[in-house]
Amino acid sequence: MLIQTNKINFSIPDWLIDFASSYKTTVDLSERMRFVISASKQNVINNTGGPFAAAIFEVESGELVSIGVNLVTTEGLSILHAEIVAIALAQRKLCTYDLGGEQMPRHELIASTEPCAMCFGAIPWSGVRHVVTAAQDEDARSIGFDEGPKPEDWIKELENRGIKVTPNIERDLARTVLQYYVECDGHIYNSRENSN
Repeated sequence: MLIQTNKINFSIPDWLIDFASSYKTTVDLSERMRFVISASKQNVINNTGGPFAAAIFEVESGELVSIGVNLVTTEGLSILHAEIVAIALAQRKLCTYDLGGEQMPRHELIASTEPCAMCFGAIPWSGVRHVVTAAQDEDARSIGFDEGPKPEDWIKELENRGIKVTPNIERDLARTVLQYYVECDGHIYNSRENSN
């Protein structure tokens, strides 16, 4: 007889709660990105997941709504990429599946690395109006991550849906975290690790 799981839970690391509270509200995009990249490095240092972080901010005020890190290996769920975690936490906090709903401030997703195919797919349904990225797809692939198939001109695809994209903010800093993960012998996980 099939016993179906009836609930899915995941927990963010304890250190991330303190880290989030250290954020000083700023309208400076580079400062917000450096904060997100710092979270990706802390995720490696604390051995709580992959070298990726993402956060949801209010665009105009710079207020932090939520911050997420990659929890794939620690929580055992392949969907728990940093962007998905940040979006889910923001939607729960604001009690809505649509972060772009009426009467709401505009929200942006700031990610330490370009979205993979899964996260790219989630962005239009999240309601965010702006996406900011640091490291590029090729940077994640260069250390062994499989980013999946996404449109070649993914930026244009999002912009066609009214979502502004600002790439390459603090790219070099984000790449140093990816390299640090390799130096720390971080687990490069992919869907079929033993096949070609």
